[in-house]
Amino acid sequence: MSNPLTDPPTDPQALADAVTQAMWSRDRATQGLGMQILSVKPGYALIAMPVRSDMVNGHHICHGGFMFTLADSAFAFACNSYNQNTVASACHIDFLAPAREGDVLEAEAVERSLSGRTGVYDITLRTRSGKTVALFRGKSYRIKGEVIAGLQQADAHA
Repeated sequence: MSNPLTDPPTDPQALADAVTQAMWSRDRATQGLGMQILSVKPGYALIAMPVRSDMVNGHHICHGGFMFTLADSAFAFACNSYNQNTVASACHIDFLAPAREGDVLEAEAVERSLSGRTGVYDITLRTRSGKTVALFRGKSYRIKGEVIAGLQQADAHA
C-alpha cells in the first residue's frame, strides 16, 4: 500500500485530493473561518463559507476582506492542485452585490491559463441561491518545492 506523503499519486484527481488534504491540514485561516471544501480537481476548486455575525461590517453586510479571503482560499487550492508550490503574484476583486449574515458563500475557482511558472485563475463568489456577489482574478507563480513534500518537512519539525 502506498503512502501519499512519501509516494504522491500519479493520477491527476488522486493527486489533487492528496494535495487538498495536505494543504487543509495546515491551513488554520481557512479552517478558522468555517470554510468547507466542496470540490477540488486539477486547476479547479469550490469552497463554501458561512457569513457569521462576526464577519459583518458597520453596514451590516459581509466585510469585503472576508469575501476576498474566501476567493483567495479557493484560488490557493486550485492552483496548488498539481502538487507544485504555488503562490499569488497578484489578484484583483470586484464586489458586485452585498452578502449578508446567514448567507453561505461559494467561491468557484477555474484555471484560465497555465504556462511555465505562471497561471491565471478566475474565481466567482456566489450565494447558495446563485446570486453572484464578487469576481476575483488571481495570478499565480510557481515557487520551489512540492505541497506534499512540505507537509513531510513540517511533520519532521513538529
